[in-house]
Amino acid sequence: MSTATEPVDVHDPPRVTEQSWWQRDSADSAKRNLALVGVLVALLIIGAVTAPNIFLDGHNLWNNELTVLTQASSIGVLTVGMTFVMISGGIDLSVGALLALASVWCTTVATQDFGAGAMIFTALVVGAVAGLINGTLIAYGRLVPFIATLAMMLSARGLAQSISGSHTQINRNAFINGFALNKILGVPWVVVIFLVVVALAWVLLNRTTFGRRTIAIGGNAEAARLAGINVRWQTVALYVLSGICCGIAALIVVSQAQSGSNTHGDLYELNAIAAAIIGGTALTGGRGTIIGSLLGVLIFTQITNLFIINNLQLDLQRIINGGIIVVAVLIQQFRVWSLRRRPASS
Repeated sequence: MSTATEPVDVHDPPRVTEQSWWQRDSADSAKRNLALVGVLVALLIIGAVTAPNIFLDGHNLWNNELTVLTQASSIGVLTVGMTFVMISGGIDLSVGALLALASVWCTTVATQDFGAGAMIFTALVVGAVAGLINGTLIAYGRLVPFIATLAMMLSARGLAQSISGSHTQINRNAFINGFALNKILGVPWVVVIFLVVVALAWVLLNRTTFGRRTIAIGGNAEAARLAGINVRWQTVALYVLSGICCGIAALIVVSQAQSGSNTHGDLYELNAIAAAIIGGTALTGGRGTIIGSLLGVLIFTQITNLFIINNLQLDLQRIINGGIIVVAVLIQQFRVWSLRRRPASS
């Protein structure tokens, strides 16, 4: 009894060429961040050409970059919270107004009488409660994030004006003012606070289930819900996080201005959104990095600093900033288009 045997293919199976790390999709964030570093270097070169007395002198360059970091600290903290919200597929237009509200509330005479601890607690609680309201309206009230946060922006700005009576409230607390005046190893405390917030945010996004749930919701909220993620609770938590960042940014602004005012944080929400977009955070959600947002903040602030150094008019500055945002979004859209076409072409 003979046994039938399958014909043996004498040809070797096709070899699959392994992609290098640089060619993999997982390297996209690293490549984008390297490109942003290249943009920062290009801005320094432009500065060296247009203002050599600052950018070609080591001492002046160090002081200039410290100034850039100091200017970026408040918007940078707001951008961290904005990055989490945008990765989840949301938006927060109220961050600038919440900064103003927290700065006013924590610098009232009654609050200052209780000391620095009460001021810090008040700023953080005001931001967190406002974020809780935003998140609840969006998650449980089913309001569109744009509408909910726009309403909060108007309400918070009006409440700040009512509390302050449209007057600037002088901060007499030496400890809070010291955030901007005192330094550690030559670096202002406000910069240290900013970098600590960035480091904690990086760990939260990349090394915790909270971060993974945030990315999952931004990628596909319904799939995340079916996978067992409490999408509503996560949404509320994200807006509370954004509100806390507003409180921290308010303390930074109060220390820098040595006052609280209902005019603080004007258009900061647009700067935070722009910095996050430049850093690669997708407007549609599901994608973004803390390091990219940090680089986006530094690029945006460095550009503004170059404008000031070269005495560029404010109206022209805003026109150029608007163009930068448009270009960043177009680059992002082109990237999304190329990713969608990649499987079809392979």
